[in-house]
Amino acid sequence: MIAVDTNVIAYLYLESERSTASERLLAKEPEWAAPALWRSEFRNILALYLRKGVLDYEVALQIMREAENLMAATEFEIASALVLALARDSHCSAYDCEFIALARYLEIPLVTADRQLIKTFPDTAFDLGKFVKG
Repeated sequence: MIAVDTNVIAYLYLESERSTASERLLAKEPEWAAPALWRSEFRNILALYLRKGVLDYEVALQIMREAENLMAATEFEIASALVLALARDSHCSAYDCEFIALARYLEIPLVTADRQLIKTFPDTAFDLGKFVKG
């Protein structure tokens, strides 16, 4: 099992330059974990695509259902104390620190494309592109 951030989930369902890497990651590590926060962040991404006319409502809803099915058994609530301690000691948002806290709690790597997370937490956060190649 690995932890992934919301963007890695989004790359899987929404075409981007990192979609292939996300697909390879799923093939390599099919069990993805994330804090429950991922749902709200992913909904926000889908809402942006709706407003820009990139997706219609039914397609966005289907994508959300598919992502929820993928993550259904592996989403977690994170203790506020863990998140706030990480946020206090870094320049990362509490949102981002939820993903780090989860990875540390489960003792698994966090795979992300977020450069700040990778730089700030090199023991926990790993680059998507490098992780699928390694």
